[in-house]
Amino acid sequence: MYAIIEVGGKQHRVSAGDVVKVERLNGKTGSNVEWSPLLVVDGGNVVTAAKAASMKVKAKILGEGKHRKVLVFHKKRRKQYKKLYGHRQMYTQVEILDIAKS
Repeated sequence: MYAIIEVGGKQHRVSAGDVVKVERLNGKTGSNVEWSPLLVVDGGNVVTAAKAASMKVKAKILGEGKHRKVLVFHKKRRKQYKKLYGHRQMYTQVEILDIAKS
């Protein structure tokens, strides 16, 4: 069984026991969070958004961190213009506990 959830504008495919890095969440390490899934697939049975609204994906916050650095490079040829800077996005690591009806 797996579910598609939306966190921070991004969609993630999760199943029970998965450890996923999502956009930074407000919450302390060890606290629980819940999301309503967009889609739930259980074998051959597919539950879409209307019926999946009654289900919940439960997760536990494991910690926070930063992703690898993404380098952004701008250059205009023949103009002696170059600019390089980096960005590290914060994330929250969560463990999916259960996908169940609420």
